[in-house]
Amino acid sequence: MNEPEIDRRLLEILVCPVTKGPLEWRPQTRELISRQAGLAFPVRDGVPIMLPDEARTLDE
Repeated sequence: MNEPEIDRRLLEILVCPVTKGPLEWRPQTRELISRQAGLAFPVRDGVPIMLPDEARTLDE
């Protein structure tokens, strides 16, 4: 089954809701990563969930 990709145009305009910094797409985990905030925002059915309460803390 193909996993939904995030639209590249959407990725260009989305920013982290905490830091307003850039996000990077991680297709393996289907998350948008904010390195500045140390958070990973889930993408469900192709829809980014940009709520800080829904994000997980990066373990890296």
